[in-house]
Amino acid sequence: MAATTRAAVTSNATAAAASSCVLLKTPFALKRGSNAALSFNDDRRLSKRSFYCKAIYNPQVQIKQEGQPETLDYRLFFEDTSGKKISPWHDIPLKLGDGVFNFIVEIPKESSAKMEVATDELYTPIKQDTKKGKLRYYPYNINWNYGLLPQTWEDPSFANSEVEGAFGDNDPVDVVEIGDARGKIGEVLKVKPLAALAMIDEGELDWKIVTISLDDPRASLVNDVDDVEKHFPGTLTAIRNWFRDYKVPDGKPANKFGLGNRAASKEYALKVITETNESWAKLVKRSIPAGDLSLL
Repeated sequence: MAATTRAAVTSNATAAAASSCVLLKTPFALKRGSNAALSFNDDRRLSKRSFYCKAIYNPQVQIKQEGQPETLDYRLFFEDTSGKKISPWHDIPLKLGDGVFNFIVEIPKESSAKMEVATDELYTPIKQDTKKGKLRYYPYNINWNYGLLPQTWEDPSFANSEVEGAFGDNDPVDVVEIGDARGKIGEVLKVKPLAALAMIDEGELDWKIVTISLDDPRASLVNDVDDVEKHFPGTLTAIRNWFRDYKVPDGKPANKFGLGNRAASKEYALKVITETNESWAKLVKRSIPAGDLSLL
């Protein structure tokens, strides 16, 4: 039986105007002079449309669970306030203004079930990842809230010359949120980026953007990578080591990290977010082949 809850996604109206776009049923053309991020509204078809940027985003979404947790049938769908399904990847806006971004929790801290947005399923619900028909778990708990930045995409056709020429992993950008509170699956948190780690997983670039929730008591103390080292000592090393080694118990080699094996600055993290948002915009405009990815 489906259960429905409501999660608030607070959004500044001015920021929304700068970051959301509505789809029109005419040939694709982004409004001239706009550098805005792109967002779908809910009434879409697989036909050619154009983007016209305006503030349309309803600041609340509902979460509807189908199936039971830790089963193959489990899905967590997102709906607007009218009950229409929306995509957490495509429809939740990335930017909130003033350097604040929306972060969607897939895996709460201190849990091990490998949850993810199903990028190849209609409306991209959150599900538990599988391998050979079996549910996947990390070998040990992850110690931070983990999830994605909506409206971002790591382009698998783009070789990043700054990170050993690695190609994108074909997924939204990953987020590690270091605050004290344990998030919930499907929760949307307002975060500010602090650093970036360039993980290379079997040759693919898999960015980890380190952030903190604005609701965390220490959020005002940390604004860049050096602040993380000062107020959360050892955390960046722990994050890197966790993602480096989590596949080793399964007999796989350790993951590598680019950029000198170090966490990059907030400025660099913002650069990664901008570039992957631009890649996502090309994807949803079908300037780049989507393959099996769902654009609904």
